[in-house]
Amino acid sequence: MGTSASKAGEAQPREANGEPRYRERLYVSWWGWPLPLLGSVLLAAEIPMGFRAVPEWLPFAVLPVLAVLLMLSLGRVKVTVTGGDGPELRVGDAHIPLAFVGDVEVIGKDDKRKALGPESDPAAFVVHRGWIGPLLRLRLTDPADPTPYWLISTRKPERLAELVRGGTAREDSGYDEG
Repeated sequence: MGTSASKAGEAQPREANGEPRYRERLYVSWWGWPLPLLGSVLLAAEIPMGFRAVPEWLPFAVLPVLAVLLMLSLGRVKVTVTGGDGPELRVGDAHIPLAFVGDVEVIGKDDKRKALGPESDPAAFVVHRGWIGPLLRLRLTDPADPTPYWLISTRKPERLAELVRGGTAREDSGYDEG
């Protein structure tokens, strides 16, 4: 990812980056949970039919728990904008100083297919979650960074774009719920 985007483990101390001005967790919505849970229960019911040596209760104790852990792991990515002297955008483990962000473009869910397909650049940094409609494209201005832009899923693209552009949006003290 070049010089401007590095891993979070190499980040500056928290006080140097300031407090978060925006936080969002890219979790799976409630309507994405029933099908995997139902599938795990159905699979748990079939396992004892094929393997008589397995106690009937064991798949019901293991598979739904694994399904819940899988669904929780799909929502582990956080999008954060920090304030202070060196404001940054953090997406998962990657981060970039806002000084290296140029043009910011909101991509609606209708134009998402083009942005991820024919218009995409293989060198771009992409964090896409299919269950989240809009995207935000952030063009980078760092000449030493081979990444042309970041393309990230977000539920509140206008609000995040305003903060990244240096706007004066209301500060957020908690995780975004929707």
